[in-house]
Amino acid sequence: MGWNNPEIPWSELERRLSDRQRPGDGSAGRSKVLGDGGDSPAWSRKRHPYRPPGAGEPTDDRPAGPSVPYAELHAHSTFSFLDGASGPERLVEEAHRLGLTGLAITDHDGFYGIVRFAEAAEAYPELETVYGAELSFGLSEPQMGAADPEGDHLLVLAAREEGYHRLASAITAGQLAGGEKGRPVYELDDLAARADGHWVVSTGCRKGAVRRAL
Repeated sequence: MGWNNPEIPWSELERRLSDRQRPGDGSAGRSKVLGDGGDSPAWSRKRHPYRPPGAGEPTDDRPAGPSVPYAELHAHSTFSFLDGASGPERLVEEAHRLGLTGLAITDHDGFYGIVRFAEAAEAYPELETVYGAELSFGLSEPQMGAADPEGDHLLVLAAREEGYHRLASAITAGQLAGGEKGRPVYELDDLAARADGHWVVSTGCRKGAVRRAL
């Protein structure tokens, strides 16, 4: 970016320089590069609605035979950089394929993927959804992109809408208290007061206080 910026939007400048076009752009003579429904403005001005794979086709590749009721309550999406390998939509699809009864997305210190998570889950009403987050304690510096984030972790699951609002408020307060992006600061007493019975706290993390104490 310089002093003399072009009189066109930066997205249009990028499109011309890279010879790309937006999905649905009928420009002739250019290779059509389709986005994946992402939020990046380089792809589209509006993220496309979620459409499950094979929609309208009577295919089902789920494992045969009886299944044991099981809910995965500790899953990270790609929004937990270098800690999650799949996007929320793919996690929902795989949970459905495996016959899981429930799935919780618990990314680090935020609800970054829950919109995509909720939209995808609408296509699979038999899958129960749980919203949560893994809160980080004792961070000395921002942890964005750290392959093995430091600190102790507290896995929190929100119970119903009230629990979600309380957890969102706690995360916001922690992020503001840290003073810099990627380094939230939480106090256990404050979290306990905010929870007030509306959260489920799990020990299911290798960096949880219980596991480390053991």
